[in-house]
Amino acid sequence: MRFAQASEVASDFGNGLSMSRLARAGKRELVLYRIAADAAPDAFVEHEHIGGEFYLVLKGKITDETGEYVKGDMVFLDPQSVHRPRAVGDTVVLVLWPDGVRIVG
Repeated sequence: MRFAQASEVASDFGNGLSMSRLARAGKRELVLYRIAADAAPDAFVEHEHIGGEFYLVLKGKITDETGEYVKGDMVFLDPQSVHRPRAVGDTVVLVLWPDGVRIVG
């Protein structure tokens, strides 16, 4: 798989969550999320991963319906999985979406 350089570098969602698109190839995206320690509990909305999701926690902790993940944990969510992650403390996560994301509700 070869990625093209993404045209959009960073997005600040104004709720303690920011995202940098590092690379994109069709629907595949490699992104870096930063979640501030004081981010709103609902900073992430519930969403579906059409082709699954891989992520690596680089700093902090992420919790969701599937478990609790800390620095160094690598997580795979199955295709069509739906979740609403929450960060605990200052958190940084590297994410690969093989086939995009769909907001639920």
